[in-house]
Amino acid sequence: MFKIKHVLLLSFTIIALSIAGCKSQFEKIRLSNDVAKKYQEAMRLYGKKNYAKALILFEDLSQKYRGRAEAEELNYHYALTLYKLRDYTTARYQFKSFADTYPTSKYAEECRYMGAYCFYLDSPAPSLDQENTYKAIDALQLFINFYPKSERAVDAAKYIGLLRAKLEDKAYSNAKLYYDLGGYDVTYYKAAVIALQNAQIDFPDIKYVEEMDLLIIKSQFAYAKNSYPVHQEDRFNEAIAFADEFTEAHPKSKFINEAKSLKKDSESGISQAKRLIAEATKNEEKYKALLAKDAKADSTTTTIKTPIK
Repeated sequence: MFKIKHVLLLSFTIIALSIAGCKSQFEKIRLSNDVAKKYQEAMRLYGKKNYAKALILFEDLSQKYRGRAEAEELNYHYALTLYKLRDYTTARYQFKSFADTYPTSKYAEECRYMGAYCFYLDSPAPSLDQENTYKAIDALQLFINFYPKSERAVDAAKYIGLLRAKLEDKAYSNAKLYYDLGGYDVTYYKAAVIALQNAQIDFPDIKYVEEMDLLIIKSQFAYAKNSYPVHQEDRFNEAIAFADEFTEAHPKSKFINEAKSLKKDSESGISQAKRLIAEATKNEEKYKALLAKDAKADSTTTTIKTPIK
């Protein structure tokens, strides 16, 4: 038993020493003042796809090789190493820095593209803030402007399309959120109409156009329905106008029957509002109370609130 334990301990010791020896060899090179040897080792490690260790050496060498002929090749591989390690934020900075420093380099086009592509990879999910998405679109468009005939320009245009689709998703979900919040506060229904219209101005070819146009009708209808009678006629008429616009724009839409139904309900809402007002006018006190209520309610529905993120 003791002999077995001794053999196992000896084996572990040999393995540990071997690992320590390898580490010691890398540390010797890292701490060495022989920059040529360090450069050679960094390139060797990159070739072996040992990017973590290669990065350590590239970071050290990037300062020491500044102004030297080898700096161009070194900084190119330094940026690629960051990309391989998925540090897209630092990689895009290094790619841009390279392209600005070496505009005539054989790697300049690739680095400008990779810098923009790293922005694309850093673009967040539609539910999050889209600042990086806008920056990615700008960077990719700038690449196309620089190299309009490049094969990479085709890919850049494709990625711009994907990023715009993401922004459309964000715009639609944000506008829809206003409608969903209408059940808690009626003013959000009016906010939904405005947000949906603005989203279509920002994205004229948005793929959700039919859903958004229907949601505009539903939002306006809900806003009118939850208003006091004195304002219902005007607000239901707006819903009817939106329904007519929908029918004209999307005559073959799968939502056409729902749009027509909302128009019919709006017309019924107008009739009911007129009847309530007519009944109220027969009683002066009741009518004044109705107007007072409506004025107070309307004063609270003029502010468009920002929905919860």
